[in-house]
Amino acid sequence: MPLQNMFFPEYPSRASLLFLPHGVRVLAAWLLGWRAIFALLPGVFLVFAFLGGADVFLPSRLLAIAIAVTTVPAVFYIFKWIGWDLFPRPDRKPCWLCVMGVGVITSILASALTNMSFGSAGIEYIAFLIGDISGLFFLMLGLYFTFRFMDRRA
Repeated sequence: MPLQNMFFPEYPSRASLLFLPHGVRVLAAWLLGWRAIFALLPGVFLVFAFLGGADVFLPSRLLAIAIAVTTVPAVFYIFKWIGWDLFPRPDRKPCWLCVMGVGVITSILASALTNMSFGSAGIEYIAFLIGDISGLFFLMLGLYFTFRFMDRRA
Protein backbone atom coordinates (compact mmCIF):
# COMPACT_ATOMS: atom_id res chain seq x y z
CA MET A 1 0.00 0.00 0.00
CA PRO A 2 2.74 2.58 0.67
CA LEU A 3 4.09 2.03 -2.85
CA GLN A 4 0.57 2.20 -4.27
CA ASN A 5 -0.08 5.47 -2.41
CA MET A 6 3.17 6.90 -3.77
CA PHE A 7 2.23 6.14 -7.40
CA PHE A 8 -1.53 6.81 -7.06
CA PRO A 9 -1.84 9.49 -4.35
CA GLU A 10 -5.32 10.62 -5.44
CA TYR A 11 -6.75 7.11 -5.58
CA PRO A 12 -9.68 7.23 -3.13
CA SER A 13 -9.99 3.50 -2.40
CA ARG A 14 -8.25 1.65 0.42
CA ALA A 15 -8.24 -1.53 -1.67
CA SER A 16 -4.89 -2.87 -2.79
CA LEU A 17 -4.30 -2.86 -6.54
CA LEU A 18 -1.92 -5.83 -6.14
CA PHE A 19 -3.64 -8.19 -3.68
CA LEU A 20 -1.46 -11.31 -3.48
CA PRO A 21 -3.70 -13.08 -0.92
CA HIS A 22 -6.25 -13.77 -3.66
CA GLY A 23 -3.61 -15.87 -5.38
CA VAL A 24 -3.01 -17.69 -2.10
CA ARG A 25 -6.76 -18.36 -1.78
CA VAL A 26 -6.95 -19.74 -5.33
CA LEU A 27 -3.91 -21.98 -4.98
CA ALA A 28 -5.00 -23.19 -1.52
CA ALA A 29 -8.49 -24.06 -2.79
CA TRP A 30 -7.03 -25.79 -5.84
CA LEU A 31 -4.66 -27.89 -3.71
CA LEU A 32 -6.78 -28.44 -0.59
CA GLY A 33 -10.37 -28.31 -1.84
CA TRP A 34 -12.90 -27.61 0.92
CA ARG A 35 -10.14 -27.91 3.57
CA ALA A 36 -8.82 -24.56 2.32
CA ILE A 37 -11.69 -22.89 4.18
CA PHE A 38 -10.26 -24.02 7.52
CA ALA A 39 -6.68 -23.34 6.44
CA LEU A 40 -7.44 -19.77 5.35
CA LEU A 41 -9.96 -18.76 8.03
CA PRO A 42 -7.51 -17.91 10.85
CA GLY A 43 -5.36 -15.70 8.61
CA VAL A 44 -8.32 -13.92 7.03
CA PHE A 45 -9.88 -13.33 10.45
CA LEU A 46 -6.61 -11.95 11.86
CA VAL A 47 -6.18 -9.56 8.93
CA PHE A 48 -9.75 -8.29 9.33
CA ALA A 49 -9.18 -7.92 13.09
CA PHE A 50 -5.87 -6.09 12.56
CA LEU A 51 -7.38 -3.67 10.06
CA GLY A 52 -10.79 -3.22 11.65
CA GLY A 53 -10.25 -3.87 15.36
CA ALA A 54 -13.42 -4.77 17.22
CA ASP A 55 -15.41 -4.02 14.05
CA VAL A 56 -14.38 -7.50 12.88
CA PHE A 57 -17.48 -8.80 14.66
CA LEU A 58 -19.88 -6.59 12.71
CA PRO A 59 -22.22 -8.67 10.52
CA SER A 60 -20.86 -7.08 7.32
CA ARG A 61 -17.27 -7.99 8.30
CA LEU A 62 -18.19 -11.55 9.26
CA LEU A 63 -20.02 -11.93 5.96
CA ALA A 64 -16.98 -10.59 4.09
CA ILE A 65 -14.75 -13.12 5.92
CA ALA A 66 -17.12 -15.94 4.95
CA ILE A 67 -17.11 -14.74 1.34
CA ALA A 68 -13.30 -14.55 1.29
CA VAL A 69 -12.77 -18.13 2.44
CA THR A 70 -15.67 -19.94 0.74
CA THR A 71 -16.00 -18.44 -2.74
CA VAL A 72 -12.93 -20.02 -4.36
CA PRO A 73 -13.46 -23.59 -3.08
CA ALA A 74 -17.14 -23.32 -4.02
CA VAL A 75 -16.30 -22.38 -7.62
CA PHE A 76 -13.81 -25.25 -7.93
CA TYR A 77 -16.47 -27.69 -6.69
CA ILE A 78 -19.13 -26.22 -8.98
CA PHE A 79 -16.80 -26.82 -11.93
CA LYS A 80 -16.16 -30.36 -10.71
CA TRP A 81 -19.90 -30.94 -10.37
CA ILE A 82 -20.54 -29.87 -13.97
CA GLY A 83 -17.81 -32.21 -15.19
CA TRP A 84 -14.69 -30.06 -15.28
CA ASP A 85 -12.46 -31.38 -12.49
CA LEU A 86 -9.53 -28.98 -12.13
CA PHE A 87 -8.17 -30.36 -8.86
CA PRO A 88 -4.62 -31.70 -9.13
CA ARG A 89 -4.13 -35.40 -9.84
CA PRO A 90 -0.91 -37.37 -10.29
CA ASP A 91 -2.02 -38.73 -13.67
CA ARG A 92 -2.32 -35.36 -15.42
CA LYS A 93 -0.57 -32.03 -15.70
CA PRO A 94 -2.18 -29.01 -14.08
CA CYS A 95 -4.09 -26.64 -16.32
CA TRP A 96 -2.61 -23.36 -15.10
CA LEU A 97 -4.73 -21.30 -17.46
CA CYS A 98 -7.82 -23.02 -16.02
CA VAL A 99 -6.71 -22.23 -12.46
CA MET A 100 -6.15 -18.63 -13.51
CA GLY A 101 -9.64 -18.60 -15.07
CA VAL A 102 -11.18 -19.81 -11.82
CA GLY A 103 -9.26 -17.06 -10.06
CA VAL A 104 -10.74 -14.43 -12.36
CA ILE A 105 -14.27 -15.82 -11.96
CA THR A 106 -13.95 -15.95 -8.18
CA SER A 107 -12.52 -12.45 -8.14
CA ILE A 108 -15.61 -11.17 -9.94
CA LEU A 109 -17.91 -13.03 -7.53
CA ALA A 110 -15.98 -12.19 -4.36
CA SER A 111 -15.59 -8.53 -5.32
CA ALA A 112 -19.30 -8.16 -6.02
CA LEU A 113 -20.38 -10.02 -2.89
CA THR A 114 -17.88 -8.26 -0.62
CA ASN A 115 -18.85 -4.83 -1.90
CA MET A 116 -22.54 -5.68 -1.43
CA SER A 117 -21.87 -6.76 2.16
CA PHE A 118 -19.99 -3.52 2.86
CA GLY A 119 -22.38 -1.35 0.83
CA SER A 120 -19.37 0.13 -1.00
CA ALA A 121 -19.29 2.33 -4.09
CA GLY A 122 -18.69 0.94 -7.59
CA ILE A 123 -15.09 2.18 -7.64
CA GLU A 124 -14.38 -0.23 -4.77
CA TYR A 125 -15.60 -3.14 -6.90
CA ILE A 126 -13.19 -2.21 -9.67
CA ALA A 127 -10.33 -1.82 -7.18
CA PHE A 128 -11.01 -5.23 -5.62
CA LEU A 129 -11.22 -6.79 -9.08
CA ILE A 130 -7.94 -5.25 -10.27
CA GLY A 131 -6.18 -6.15 -7.02
CA ASP A 132 -7.36 -9.76 -7.01
CA ILE A 133 -6.55 -10.48 -10.64
CA SER A 134 -3.19 -8.73 -10.61
CA GLY A 135 -2.27 -10.40 -7.31
CA LEU A 136 -3.14 -13.83 -8.69
CA PHE A 137 -1.24 -13.18 -11.92
CA PHE A 138 1.93 -11.92 -10.25
CA LEU A 139 1.89 -14.64 -7.59
CA MET A 140 1.60 -17.34 -10.25
CA LEU A 141 4.26 -15.64 -12.36
CA GLY A 142 6.60 -15.51 -9.37
CA LEU A 143 5.98 -19.17 -8.59
CA TYR A 144 6.55 -20.10 -12.23
CA PHE A 145 9.97 -18.45 -12.30
CA THR A 146 10.86 -19.79 -8.85
CA PHE A 147 10.07 -23.37 -9.87
CA ARG A 148 11.86 -22.92 -13.15
CA PHE A 149 14.95 -21.65 -11.34
CA MET A 150 14.78 -24.57 -8.90
CA ASP A 151 14.52 -27.07 -11.79
CA ARG A 152 17.62 -25.62 -13.43
CA ARG A 153 19.59 -25.84 -10.19
CA ALA A 154 18.72 -29.50 -9.63
